[in-house]
Amino acid sequence: MEYYPDVMSEEESNSMARKFGALITDREWGFWAVENIDDNHFIGFVGLHETPSDLPVTPCVEIGWRLSKKYWGCGYASEAARASLVVAFRELNLPEVYSFTSVSNKKSQAVMQRLGMSNTNNNFSHPMVPENSSLNEHVLYKIDKKNWLEKCKDTHK
Repeated sequence: MEYYPDVMSEEESNSMARKFGALITDREWGFWAVENIDDNHFIGFVGLHETPSDLPVTPCVEIGWRLSKKYWGCGYASEAARASLVVAFRELNLPEVYSFTSVSNKKSQAVMQRLGMSNTNNNFSHPMVPENSSLNEHVLYKIDKKNWLEKCKDTHK
């Protein structure tokens, strides 16, 4: 939770997991659990989510990830996010997908760039982050289906 204003309590985390599970049950997509294949240990989540209505880019679908710090830099976020984009563009036929993070979160921005996403240069103040927080200003990245198909035509035929 390095790039979030607060750490969640166990009950808050469990509540969020139940919400994600219910959303997947309802629409068959969402933020999916990610586990380490070597030991089946839960390491976080990656996937797609309809953004809250109070963000400046809504309505839209975002791609996001939250992994245990121990697994940062191992390629899990990029690998799972690529699979999520296949769902977004091949199965859901979405026209575009967005991602956002605090300006200081360079690691997530690097994942966005590896996915072929482009910085829209439309930074915004995240309404769920206190205004005086260094995490309030967010960058906004985007990829559309046409550009994704061009970047992935050799690997996702």
